[in-house]
Amino acid sequence: MQSSAVFSLSPSIPLLKPRRLSLRHPVTASSSNINVSPPNVVSVPPLPRRSWRLASSDSPLRAWSGLPSVSPSLDTNRFKTAATAVPENAEEGEGSGKMTKILELGLLFALWYLFNIYFNIYNKQVLKALHAPMTVTLVQFAVGSVLITIMWALNLYKRPKITGAQLAAILPLAVVHTLGNLFTNMSLGKVSVSFTHTIKAMEPFFSVVLSAMFLGEVPTPWVIGSIIPIVGGVALASVTEVSFNWAGFLSAMASNLTNQSRNVLSKKVMVKKDDSLDNITLFSIITLMSLFLMAPVTFFSEGIKFTPSYIQSAGVNVQQIYTKSLIAALCFHAYQQVSYMILARVSPVTHSVGNCVKRVVVIVSSVIFFKTPVSPVNAFGTGIALAGVFLYSRVKRIKPKPKTA
Repeated sequence: MQSSAVFSLSPSIPLLKPRRLSLRHPVTASSSNINVSPPNVVSVPPLPRRSWRLASSDSPLRAWSGLPSVSPSLDTNRFKTAATAVPENAEEGEGSGKMTKILELGLLFALWYLFNIYFNIYNKQVLKALHAPMTVTLVQFAVGSVLITIMWALNLYKRPKITGAQLAAILPLAVVHTLGNLFTNMSLGKVSVSFTHTIKAMEPFFSVVLSAMFLGEVPTPWVIGSIIPIVGGVALASVTEVSFNWAGFLSAMASNLTNQSRNVLSKKVMVKKDDSLDNITLFSIITLMSLFLMAPVTFFSEGIKFTPSYIQSAGVNVQQIYTKSLIAALCFHAYQQVSYMILARVSPVTHSVGNCVKRVVVIVSSVIFFKTPVSPVNAFGTGIALAGVFLYSRVKRIKPKPKTA
């Protein structure tokens, strides 16, 4: 039979191979005979294997021909484009993240300065109308304590778990914190806001002296050089200050001493902080403790002077005093909180520079608001002192070179 002759794969017909037929037309063997394609189909050259393997939907296969060769450069460019698109997006995301952090930090600094300005203005007005610095200080601690309690009760900020040993270590800090704010209010009640903050520019002087006495930290020549213009500028401003009096001057100096004692004590006592006791939490605990420390002293020293009857007897508008006292207390607590938030985001040097700028902003704004008379010599002395504070904030991080043997 002809069909069986074809199936025998004689050498005269070399194109009919079982391997080639299995690609398109599988052959099924039977016991009798096998039907094979007509000769005209058999004579057609086989389809290249490469055409079937590379066929795709976007590159249609043309009849009985191989696929068009795909340019390697095209695929390479595609892969390069896809590879470079990811870093560009990452860089854009990183840049937007940095810009967001910068804007957030700028907003915090603006709030820090704004709260300070409002606190000093309203606090001065209250102290000028109501000559009771202890009562005013107690009200500020009380408002802050209420805010802290609300934040802890509503879980807006995690309530810490404090041990008795930690409270005993924090107690000295609370004492000097209470005295520092009391002396500041006493000074604000006696002299102008600008003069009080000019005297408070001497904080670096007390910091260097106390650190050398109790911590054994020897100041570098750069630090000593920055202290000289601070002391000289404050002395020059004090001599030419119109509102100068010894009570206000000494109160501001006492505020410097107690505030810097707090910093030295925090290093000396070495309060062990865990995750639940950060700077804001520590400030909150100190505020609550200051309230309990200040209340009995105020009641025995000044009595209860924040009642409507007493305020009316002093010839002062009750509603104005209550409103301004509340605003001053809220701003007092707010600027302290924002200060610690900034400190958590920047280095201590940057925070010190920002604090120096804050003092300048407060002095200028108070002079403008209260129309405080300032002589050229007084302004020059204040400027020298503030320049010294700025220089101190820059050089205090310079470490002395180690002595070689």
